[in-house]
Amino acid sequence: MAGRRAMRPSAGGMRGLAAAARSSPALSFLLAAAAAAALVGGLYFWVVLASFRLPERGARGCLPDGEGSWAIGMYYGRSPLELRPIELEGRSNANGSAWPVANPVLTCATATEAGYPSNFVADPFLYVQGDTLFLFFETKTTATMQGDIAVARSFDQGATWEFLGIALDEAWHLSYPFVFKYENEIYMMPEGNKKKELRLYRATKFPLEWTFEKVLISKPLVDAALIQYEGNWWLFASDFTRHGTEKNAELEIWYSSSPLGPWNEHKQNPIYKADKSLGARNGGRLFIFEGSLYRPGQDCGGTYGRKVKLFKVEKLTKEEYKEVSVNLGIEEPKKGRNAWNGMRYHHLDTQQLDSGGWIAVMDGDRVPSGDSTRRLLSGSMGFLLAIAVVIFVGFVKGAVNCYITPGFWASLTRRNELSRNLPVHRLNLKVRRLSTCCGRFFSSTKARLNERKWSNTLFFCMITLLGIVNICIAVHFFFSGNGAEQAYTHQGQHSQFTMVTMTYEARLWNLKLFVEHYSRCESVKEIVVVWNKGNHPTSDAFDSTVPVRIRVEEINSLNNRFRVDPLIKTRAVLELDDDIMMTCSDVEKGFKVWREHPERMVGFYPRMIDGDPLRYRNERYARGKKGYNLILTGAAFMDSAFAFKRYWSEEAREGREYVHKNFNCEDLLMNFLYANASSGNGRTVEYVHPAWAIDTSKLSSVAISRDTQKHYDVRTSCLAKFASLYGPLPQKWEFGRREDGWDK
Repeated sequence: MAGRRAMRPSAGGMRGLAAAARSSPALSFLLAAAAAAALVGGLYFWVVLASFRLPERGARGCLPDGEGSWAIGMYYGRSPLELRPIELEGRSNANGSAWPVANPVLTCATATEAGYPSNFVADPFLYVQGDTLFLFFETKTTATMQGDIAVARSFDQGATWEFLGIALDEAWHLSYPFVFKYENEIYMMPEGNKKKELRLYRATKFPLEWTFEKVLISKPLVDAALIQYEGNWWLFASDFTRHGTEKNAELEIWYSSSPLGPWNEHKQNPIYKADKSLGARNGGRLFIFEGSLYRPGQDCGGTYGRKVKLFKVEKLTKEEYKEVSVNLGIEEPKKGRNAWNGMRYHHLDTQQLDSGGWIAVMDGDRVPSGDSTRRLLSGSMGFLLAIAVVIFVGFVKGAVNCYITPGFWASLTRRNELSRNLPVHRLNLKVRRLSTCCGRFFSSTKARLNERKWSNTLFFCMITLLGIVNICIAVHFFFSGNGAEQAYTHQGQHSQFTMVTMTYEARLWNLKLFVEHYSRCESVKEIVVVWNKGNHPTSDAFDSTVPVRIRVEEINSLNNRFRVDPLIKTRAVLELDDDIMMTCSDVEKGFKVWREHPERMVGFYPRMIDGDPLRYRNERYARGKKGYNLILTGAAFMDSAFAFKRYWSEEAREGREYVHKNFNCEDLLMNFLYANASSGNGRTVEYVHPAWAIDTSKLSSVAISRDTQKHYDVRTSCLAKFASLYGPLPQKWEFGRREDGWDK
């Protein structure tokens, strides 16, 4: 019996555990904390992340990938040292609804939509066949999560591409498909270093059917490129298995009288073996220009494939090699993650056309290597820290109102000389002492924190703020995709638009915020500032990643907003008031919708105009009516050529005079002109719902229309005038008709 009594915990320990079990404040606190966390996380998602572009549910391709989100762009120039992206060339095509065509011209979506799901495309090599371009590149296939070699074709010098299929698929990873012609045969030398050999393939039915020809070199060479120069064939590659070399920092050279071998090592090998930022690893095809040999290499400092470096070879013999760095001649991207190549670009293939001009392909990525993994780890860390904060507050504030009393740790054996020498007893004694110390600490801490002092309040406010920050960090990294506000494709292509805003001297601070923010949007080509009044600033007064053009007007008139401007180089124009701030993601959504229907005005502020007589009301009225028939042009996309010419036509002269007289209603006039130009019952406007939009004029005293009722009365008069001149507006289009839900 005595032994059985010793096996039971003490009565004090049982009472402590029972008290803990009955403690409802702990459960209440934890539930309240969980609810608060969900509220804070949901609010942060709605305000900051709701407009971010995320992978579609059930998507087969273009998923987050630790290797990146590589895409491919086109460049042109009079020389390989002066290349410009396709959007600066003003190229268009019959299938696109906007010009110019913009980079990237080929993405993971190109392969996925053709039935070959891919997470990214990279390592492009051109093969020029007359007026037809063939593009070979690595595609990260989602079925096997390894690289295959795909091929696409273009008949318009790279403006549009047709995905033809997979040209080469092996049981191991393939990339860097170096394609060349030798003695009327077309060969491909892809990287497949997992096979531990450099293999050569020959086209049997170009471009999709290839057969293995031979092993060129029995080494796991990476990014191998060939060129014929001064009587020999030279092979540049990297071997990261070589002892004493740093990954991405090794370069070696081989030479032969034929590209089919046999190959001999250069006497200086390895040419480089340390410092991966030097550009040792090849970054594309070597080329000859004006008698000199050039080698593109990868600067891998900071992240893999950070950028392409160009080297001019000053000496190349079987015994010696020397190269010097030269300017690449391609402008650095300035928009960060919002640019398709904003974080890195690591491959260039440039070739001369029969016309004498040069054409090039380059890959790029908007995220650094391993970004998806880092974002997952960062989000998890934020979530765990938020939980730790909740637990900490629970202890110090008394949400966990008990601790295990020392009596619980009573000896489980009789207290005789034998039991005192047992390890179990000595462990219990140490635990009891620790429990006593913890109990005293929590008791004194609770007593101090229960005192009503400002320092205690400040302490808990700081802890609460820390928890909120960690919750926001977790939500941001879990639910913001790759963190980029990227453009959308239409019919497989990207394009650009011009932003036009009208302002005057007193609103300069608004304008600076406006330019700094919107110039970072991916599809913005140029910002045109219509300067109506006062001393105008210079273009260099703005922090902008795109050109800013100040168009100074002779008279102060709202009609200037829609003045015909032959210097605008895009079909699409976004008219946007300088006091409206919204996310680049929402702007990109609006641009995509407009490209689907370029005959419409697509905007972010809907109105419903009805009644007899017509009356101007706010958006709340349109929501109540469950539809709209007018879009405010203070935030709307339109066809610059059609809209501006229509506005300045003779037919619109009387309406313009009315606008100038009342200094109001230019947006209403444009809607009536669109409606009047539409044949039959064609739709003229479309709405896109922004995640959020801020009117910064409310933060100052320079708003154009601060007396809302007077402003609405004037606009009601405008409605009557314009209806008599140009006829009625359309009936109504309902909200929420789009499948993507962007118009809810």
